[in-house]
Amino acid sequence: MHFFEYIPTEIITNVFLFCNSIDDVITLSSTCKRFRSIYNGTQRLRMLQNAAEAQFGPLEDAVQLVTHNTSQPAHILRSVSFSLALLKQLVHVGRVAEKWCDIYPFKKWRENFEDRRLLTEGERYRLRRALYRLWLYTRAFHNCQHSRELRMSPLMIHERAELLHNWSTEELAEIADAHAMLRDVVHSNVCPSNGTIARRFNKRYPDQKHQLLFNIHLNYPSPPPSPFSVPPPQVSAYHNPPNLLFTHFNSSPMLANKYHSAYNRYTYSNVHDPGSEGWGDDIGHYYVVEDMLKLDPEQILWLKENAPLKGMVELYVKGLGEWFENNGETWGQTLEWVLRERGEDVGEVYQAISDEELGIVACEE
Repeated sequence: MHFFEYIPTEIITNVFLFCNSIDDVITLSSTCKRFRSIYNGTQRLRMLQNAAEAQFGPLEDAVQLVTHNTSQPAHILRSVSFSLALLKQLVHVGRVAEKWCDIYPFKKWRENFEDRRLLTEGERYRLRRALYRLWLYTRAFHNCQHSRELRMSPLMIHERAELLHNWSTEELAEIADAHAMLRDVVHSNVCPSNGTIARRFNKRYPDQKHQLLFNIHLNYPSPPPSPFSVPPPQVSAYHNPPNLLFTHFNSSPMLANKYHSAYNRYTYSNVHDPGSEGWGDDIGHYYVVEDMLKLDPEQILWLKENAPLKGMVELYVKGLGEWFENNGETWGQTLEWVLRERGEDVGEVYQAISDEELGIVACEE
C-alpha cells in the first residue's frame, strides 16, 4: 500500500477515467485513503460520467430520455450539465436497458436457437441506444395527450415523424429490431394468446384431459370470483410501478393460501382455469398486443417479471387511465411513414432486419 504514495495523482486519475463501470470506480476509490481523496476531488463527476458512458452508453440518448418534458418538442436535442442527480436517472434507465440486452438473444434467435449467442459490446451499445430512443418516443407520444382520435391528425403525424427524422435509416432499423423484441415479450409472456396458453398447458401436463375454457363465447360458465376485483393502483406511467398488485393477497393469509396456486397461470384448480389466462385469438389478440406496446421498456419488463396472471396485468393497465384502452401504439405506423418519405421500401427494410443485414446484429463488412 505504501507504493501508492509514490504514484502521481495524474496517473491514478487516469486509472479512474478508464474504469468500465460505476461499481469499478467506487471499488477503486475504497482501496485506500489517497484513492478516496482523489475520487472526492474535482474530477469526481468526470470519472463517474466516463464509467457510466462505458457501462450504459450512449449517454447522449439516455439524457434525451430522462430530461424529456412537455415544454419542448421531443425531436429537439437538449444539452444539460452532468450532475449526480442526472447520473442517478441515467443509471436507472441504463440498468433496464442492460436487462433487455440479456433478453434479446432469446427472442432474436428463438426459432433458430442453434445460432444463439451473447451480444458483443458493440451490439449491446446499439441495443441500448435503440431502447433509449424507442423509450423517448413512447414517453412523448404514448400518453393521455395523444388519444385515438388524434393518431391520424396531420399535425400529430408530422410531430412524430420529426423525431424519427433525427436518425438514419440504419438507426431506425435498429429501433425496429428492438421493438420486435418488445412485441415478442408482450405477445408471448405478458399477454399470451389462447393458443399459446393451450400449447404450454398441454406441454406441461400432457396427461391432463381437462378442456380449457377460453372466454370467447358468451355461453361459457361465469369464471370463479377473482382475487383481483379491487380498485386499480394509481401508477405513474413513467416510473417503476410499486408492487401494489399483491397488497390484497398479503392482507389476508386465508385468501393468499386459497389463491396461491393461481400465481402459476398454467395450474388448474377449482378456483383457476388456465384458459382464463388467454388474451384471445387472431384479430382480438393482435389488438391487445398493439395496445400494450404503448408501454415503455421498463413497464413491459416489470409486468414480465412481476405480473404472472392476466388479472394482474389488467389491474395495472386500468391504473393508467381510460386513454390507454382501444388505442394502439403508433411507432410502427410512423416508422413506415418516414421510410416512405425517404423513398425506402418498407418491406425490404423489415426483410433486411430479419436477414440480419440491418438491425442490432447486422453483419458488419
